[in-house]
Amino acid sequence: MSQQVTRRKFLKSAAAVAGVASVAAGANVFAAPAVLSEKSPNSKLGTVVIGVANQGIPSINAACGERLVAMIDVDEKHLADTTKWIEEKHPEVNTSSIQRFHDYRKMFDKIHKDIDAVFIAAPDHHHAVASLIAMRLGKHVYCEKPMAHSIAEVRLMMKTARECKVMTQLGNQGHSAESIRLLCEYVWAGAIGNVTETHSWARTGRGGVGGRPPAQPVPANLHWDEWIGPAAYRDYHEKLHPRLWRSWWEFGDGSVGDWGCHNLDGVHMSLKLGQPTSVEALEQVGGSAERFPLRNVLRWNYPARGDMPAVKVHWYDGFQGTAEALAQLDENNPEGDHNRPAIVGELEKKYGRKLGDGGVILVGDKGILVAGNYCGSPRLMPEEKQKAFGKPPHVLERVKKGLTHQTDFLRSCKDGKPASSSFDYSGPLTEMVLLGCLAERAGAGKHVEFDAEKVEVTNLPELNRLVRREYRKGWELE
Repeated sequence: MSQQVTRRKFLKSAAAVAGVASVAAGANVFAAPAVLSEKSPNSKLGTVVIGVANQGIPSINAACGERLVAMIDVDEKHLADTTKWIEEKHPEVNTSSIQRFHDYRKMFDKIHKDIDAVFIAAPDHHHAVASLIAMRLGKHVYCEKPMAHSIAEVRLMMKTARECKVMTQLGNQGHSAESIRLLCEYVWAGAIGNVTETHSWARTGRGGVGGRPPAQPVPANLHWDEWIGPAAYRDYHEKLHPRLWRSWWEFGDGSVGDWGCHNLDGVHMSLKLGQPTSVEALEQVGGSAERFPLRNVLRWNYPARGDMPAVKVHWYDGFQGTAEALAQLDENNPEGDHNRPAIVGELEKKYGRKLGDGGVILVGDKGILVAGNYCGSPRLMPEEKQKAFGKPPHVLERVKKGLTHQTDFLRSCKDGKPASSSFDYSGPLTEMVLLGCLAERAGAGKHVEFDAEKVEVTNLPELNRLVRREYRKGWELE
């Protein structure tokens, strides 16, 4: 019997019994974590990192502070470059002891007993598959944003994390910062009154025009089949790997799936957003059946919640210009005028303060609150109002001083107290941005109405194929 079949049988049986673990006093469905095992050479967590380049580097940095067991990447060059990085930044780590894999399924088959915590920084379409394998094996999971590539995956990941009683964290790093807590506390203290509209924007543009480029030879350093993973197979071209996959519907979630998890985070948290009545794309430029639009303006329409009134939440990404002009931008390093909301320029002109290339504005009936990227440095406008109000009362617990977003996750693995952006919190945030992706897919001028209980779009049923994905054989979720 193959290792893969053995693993899949084990995962299915584990998933079946995980739900009853809580009713059996003292029962433990999974083996004890490696850190508690007699075989463990020390008290440090056994860690692995899936996707070791780019955003994977902060996870590598945190993992090296524990016991880095393995690195997994489809690109041989990434593995080699990251090995050199570790040797320079963490000379105390013996890189020859770190195992290397190109397929995380094979890694779990071989060494899952040596692992306590998994960091996932692979492309978006791998997030759910890798996370679910790990959690069903009883491993704690840190997953880069967005949490998943479809809403059904988000729901399953939240459910599995609870059933398997593992610690989790989404890679929206600003959520561990002081600033997002201050933003919430300003709102909750009534500093700007009832918030009826918000505007978030980002310094990014993901997307394109046209169909698939012609196939190109797969680079010798790239394990292409493993990169495709759970998605339908297609030929390699250089606009997918190593950097631009977020621009393609099949593999990424565009700018809103990327930066929305940062610059919509404070809006989602402070306004206690639940499910919107509808989501719509107000503006789009470019895009195709293969690629995200080059510029987007989105709006979520939320009903009243408790003592909070109905609110319209806006998102802006991309650059100014025609589709033809935007298509000529360098996709790796685009330069142009960012698609900022009109209110940004109005406030800058009125109050003489630059608001930057990304951030958030909350408009209340008693004032305005502004913050930068990652909801950083929230302040009331005008400055006179800030000076008069001062700082709001502290009502939210802070992340322990000295911890990063990644090391706060590792702390949670050890003491069992949830990390700042566990899947219970970040699941609904991810669902929000994925509803934005559905609105982009529907096209400008169309409302997307979503039944949260049935997990389906009710007015545009053709979108439901994106709510629940299909998976290539050998990469299925269950």
